[in-house]
Amino acid sequence: MGPPDAILGVTEAYKHDKNPKKINLGVGAYRDDNGKPYVLPCVRKAEEQLQKMNLDKEYAPISGITEFCKRSSKFAFGDDSEVITNGLNATIQGISGTGSLRMGAAFLNDFFPGNKVIYVSNPTWLPHISLFKHAGLDVQSFKYYKPDTCSFDFEGALHDISNIPEKSIILLHACAHNPTGVGPNFQQWTEISQIVKNRKLFPFFDMAYQGFAFGDGDKDAQAVRLFVKNGHKIALAQSFAENMGLYGERVGALTIIAASKEEVTKIISQINILIRAMYSTPPTHGAQIVSQILGDPKLKADWLRS
Repeated sequence: MGPPDAILGVTEAYKHDKNPKKINLGVGAYRDDNGKPYVLPCVRKAEEQLQKMNLDKEYAPISGITEFCKRSSKFAFGDDSEVITNGLNATIQGISGTGSLRMGAAFLNDFFPGNKVIYVSNPTWLPHISLFKHAGLDVQSFKYYKPDTCSFDFEGALHDISNIPEKSIILLHACAHNPTGVGPNFQQWTEISQIVKNRKLFPFFDMAYQGFAFGDGDKDAQAVRLFVKNGHKIALAQSFAENMGLYGERVGALTIIAASKEEVTKIISQINILIRAMYSTPPTHGAQIVSQILGDPKLKADWLRS
């Protein structure tokens, strides 16, 4: 019998606890003042608009809903992003952040020409380790956190990253590092970007909390955009579970930045093969909600204010 999940197991224990003053410290999720699940008003409005459209329930394309992929990548990389304008982003709809990470890991395990080793921060979100191993990658770590001061270990991180073997993969939390909540400032990101480039490492960003760290989606994406501006070819996993409260809808995206449009086509074709073998096509409803919010100026403004 397998062991219970370390994170979701806390929620199960919470459900069975009879103490009226209990607090769930497991999965992070919006709650109202009474501790009840909370749905953002912009999500409710988007659902109302979608209902009036009388949309069908047909299968999505293997790589996901096209408009969702376009809008989620623009939210990540910016409306004026050159990689978006030039069509150099291979973006597919993923099964939230976890599924997007897992799909990216599977693709890298099959096609990354360097070392099939990914270096993660110590500590990191526990599922990172299991999902990367499950995809076939070896998992190693680099220094990240100073427990005595509850701060980012910049010197330790630089030292360890500088000694990662060339042409390896490195996982970076774009913002709101899980589980510590601490991370590099912009100048520190600039130095990390240069070392990653010097070591010829492949950056894989996990951006599960865009909009949460600084309360500003653009500022929370600054590390991702900096690396792309500096010429890195990156992978990015996005999630809309936390920032839109769409936990059960499992909405996410995986983007790989390519060198050419031809390479984008090749990347998506190979990821589609992986998707077909795993879950065939992604679910539609949650992605339609996200696409509606990101594509409607009023809904988007309401969301960004919330």
